[in-house]
Amino acid sequence: MKKRALISVSDKENITEFASSLVELGYEVISTGGTLSALLDAGIDAKAVDEITGFPEIMDGRVKTLHPLVHGGLLGKRSNEDHRKQMEENNISPIDMVVVNLYPFKQTLEKTGVSKEEIIENIDIGGPTMLRSAAKNFEDVTVVVDPADYDGILAGLSEGNLDFKKRQQLAGKVFRHTANYDAMISQYFMTETKEEYPETYTVTYEKVQDLRYGENPHQQAAFYKNPIQSSESLATAKQLHGKELSYNNIQDANAALEILSEYHDPAAVAVKHMNPCGIGVSDNIHEAFVRAFDADPISIFGGIVAVNREVDPETAEKLSQIFLEIVIAPSFTAQALEILTKKKNIRLLELEQNDDKAVNHKLTTVNGGVLIQSYDNGKVVEDELTISTKRKPTEKELADLLFAWKAVKHVKSNAIVLAKDSQTIGVGAGQMNRIGAANIAIEQAGEKSKDGVMASDAFFPMPDTVEAAAEAGVTAIIQPGGSKRDQDSIDVCDAHGIAMVYTGMRHFKH
Repeated sequence: MKKRALISVSDKENITEFASSLVELGYEVISTGGTLSALLDAGIDAKAVDEITGFPEIMDGRVKTLHPLVHGGLLGKRSNEDHRKQMEENNISPIDMVVVNLYPFKQTLEKTGVSKEEIIENIDIGGPTMLRSAAKNFEDVTVVVDPADYDGILAGLSEGNLDFKKRQQLAGKVFRHTANYDAMISQYFMTETKEEYPETYTVTYEKVQDLRYGENPHQQAAFYKNPIQSSESLATAKQLHGKELSYNNIQDANAALEILSEYHDPAAVAVKHMNPCGIGVSDNIHEAFVRAFDADPISIFGGIVAVNREVDPETAEKLSQIFLEIVIAPSFTAQALEILTKKKNIRLLELEQNDDKAVNHKLTTVNGGVLIQSYDNGKVVEDELTISTKRKPTEKELADLLFAWKAVKHVKSNAIVLAKDSQTIGVGAGQMNRIGAANIAIEQAGEKSKDGVMASDAFFPMPDTVEAAAEAGVTAIIQPGGSKRDQDSIDVCDAHGIAMVYTGMRHFKH
């Protein structure tokens, strides 16, 4: 008896060549719908599924392969005498190979103006069912879901047959494929029904690339992307120059982009170890970068820079004078590219930045589980601030306070940021106590701290941070407020003529 292959694919890449080779190897081909037409048009002898089942495709193709003569042929164990007997009694012929890939659900979601009806109709039912049946019975059935596997399968068949391990690998790929497909559908319905934290939480990611190693050379790593994220992200950035990104590059670059999304005027962000070492805002991108660089010209060495305007030759010249791992920008002029690409190892990424968070949740793995929370998209504006001191901030101080508040949100806790003239001048990150973070920021700022402002990601449990700020010459402070000892800090501010405002919102970042 001839071996039989059932072929039904949405992605028709190389399918006629593959089917033709199967016929040459002695396979009978069964097919459906558009795939059948494509095979027949290519001169390949193929039978329609309804010729096998004796039952027509109905309900606009919703029902065509959901039939015992199909699934019996896939699920019947050849080594099981009872199965063989039942197949004979019910006129079920074995199907030895299934070649299926699914309705383009992801591509449908990405279409502009797509209707909900079209989305639903692109939820495949028969395809996943055939794949799962064939994959369950992989000892007897070869199951193919990826055109990239065609050549290897043909090579194996030409040598006799595919071994157990190869069929098992193909089956595993099927279940990953269908899990990915179902996860995308699940996410679609979660969005439609606004269920943020359902009884089970299923996500899926698709590999972008293997990485040389993780945070350290002894760790393995890979980079995956969200397959249905429509907005611009690091995973969609176009790399114009330089070697592949590393694990730490990706972490730092993402941190830089998240910080940059806070600012709408021309802005530049320098990041090191996921903390900003310099942020500058101005009316042009060159001056913004000069401010970011001057904020900490030491820590920027080996760091990552992200800007939200096109890189011009003047800015490129300044960037080229520093050892940087990555520069991210919405675009580069031809002359700027010519200047920067002279540096062999610098990575240049082109990415249009925006503050649209296509994914609402942040996932953090812990031993045995995962923590899920909404992204910290909290923002404050001038009208939402509460003035807690006798003196109100000046207009200039208020502008710098709001600038610093956006920055401190992205600094590891405990966090303190000093700023002046739309530029960070001191950053204290990741300390076990708040005064420790303040002392680091103040020491870094030096004489610049005079007439500067301070931002704290959480309230002051004691007045020691305010006392240090007063000694450094800080004139205004922004913090969440809410400590039982707030009055102690207010009293110190009043005694030194410091203006302090409360946001009513904290920004812990662990």
